[in-house]
Amino acid sequence: MNNDILIPLLLTTFAGLSTGIGSLIAFFSTKTNKRFLSFSLGLSAGVMIYVSFVELFNESQRLLISEFGGKEGEIISVLCFFGGIFLIGAIDKLVPSFQNPHEIRSVENMEKAPNSNNTKLMRVGLMTALAVGIHNFPEGIATFIAAIENPNVGLVIAVAVAIHNIPEGIAVSVPIYHATGDRKKAFCFSFLSGLAEPIGALLTYLFLAPFISLKLMGYTLAIVAGIMVFISLDELLPAAREYGEHHIAIYGLIVGMGIMAVSLLLLN
Repeated sequence: MNNDILIPLLLTTFAGLSTGIGSLIAFFSTKTNKRFLSFSLGLSAGVMIYVSFVELFNESQRLLISEFGGKEGEIISVLCFFGGIFLIGAIDKLVPSFQNPHEIRSVENMEKAPNSNNTKLMRVGLMTALAVGIHNFPEGIATFIAAIENPNVGLVIAVAVAIHNIPEGIAVSVPIYHATGDRKKAFCFSFLSGLAEPIGALLTYLFLAPFISLKLMGYTLAIVAGIMVFISLDELLPAAREYGEHHIAIYGLIVGMGIMAVSLLLLN
């Protein structure tokens, strides 16, 4: 496997397995740092929104206009962008709300006494892990494609997705720990739920690599931009707000956009 594929795959793996970081935070912290999590989630949203519109969607339009001409290329890129939104929205809709991995669970919940006979809690934990995997699959595709198009952009997105996955790791760990009393088992399920991202990246490579072209890359970049905008607006910002620090989340959003803007200016 050459470096053109290896680096994006490694970045995607790092982003996905950061659910394990959330699990470790749940085990070893005594208090939820709500201000930090609000800022971090807002920052991740800022990075994703800025790079989606300024880099990915713009590059998609450039490629598709070169293939189809001005107006037709613009129309196709817009359709692909909203197609990405529809795809991730449909996935989100198919996951029942009570199993949604973006329900906020705080570190303080870990201090409650575990109940090793609570099969209902175990089921919630397992379904949350499954839901995280379902949500993370298209995120893995998005990170992988962005890293192929521009490794420097892919690095920043991978960090943003990793931050996004930390609260998901907490959401998986808390109910499994309370159901089993086993920290190791809770960590393993949390860690493994993130594998959906590198799996998504690997499947994208296996199925798209033989057909890769400027036209296909144009389609894919617009779809990825739509996916990341939806994730930011539907998951990251609402989650940041649920931690009770709305203004700090917005400050993080602006800082994230600024970081992405500077990164593109310096690295492109």
